[in-house]
Amino acid sequence: MAVDLEKLNQHLSTRSYVEGYIPSQADVHVYNSITSQPDPSSLPHVARWYTHIKSYAPELADLPGSSAAGHAFVSAAPAAEPAPAADDEDEIDLFGEDDEEDAEAERIKAERVAAYNEKKANKPKTIAKSVVTLEVKPWDDETDLKAMEAAVRSIELDGLVWGASKLVPIGYGIHKLQITLVVEDEKISLDELQEKIAEFEDYVQSTDVAAMQKL
Repeated sequence: MAVDLEKLNQHLSTRSYVEGYIPSQADVHVYNSITSQPDPSSLPHVARWYTHIKSYAPELADLPGSSAAGHAFVSAAPAAEPAPAADDEDEIDLFGEDDEEDAEAERIKAERVAAYNEKKANKPKTIAKSVVTLEVKPWDDETDLKAMEAAVRSIELDGLVWGASKLVPIGYGIHKLQITLVVEDEKISLDELQEKIAEFEDYVQSTDVAAMQKL
């Protein structure tokens, strides 16, 4: 019995065994047909596999499966001669089975990725918001604070909600307006908002962010 070592070496370059994922009678059949230790310099994959299968002796007869797949690499003719047509068919079936398994694994993987992306796309996006306490200082004690607050609240922006307010004394009879607001972080820039408030220059001297907390 002759083994086509070149063919076997190529086969084992991407596989650990002649057939499947565990040692089987297919490995035993080919192993028993090899008369000497393969040369690792010219047949590295066969040499690795041969040493591995050899480690199972004397339990080789107890390994599962059949020797059918091993026939693709063993023939009665010399290794240089073409393998019988039946062996070619076995070879095609052997490789085709792995290709089908790989294709099925890739299909399942693609389905899982698609399902994950769909789930992620349909998940409601969390809107980041902040609660801000803004202080608006008037020019002096003669500034009309009610008019100043009305001017501040007249600013309407998408993502801005005005809240409660109060007047806080700062000395010499002067009060500042302390007002609470809720903003959507992606839509509202506090710097731009303060610039808009500063445009009411008849009332506003300056503004400061007194406190800010994420919701």
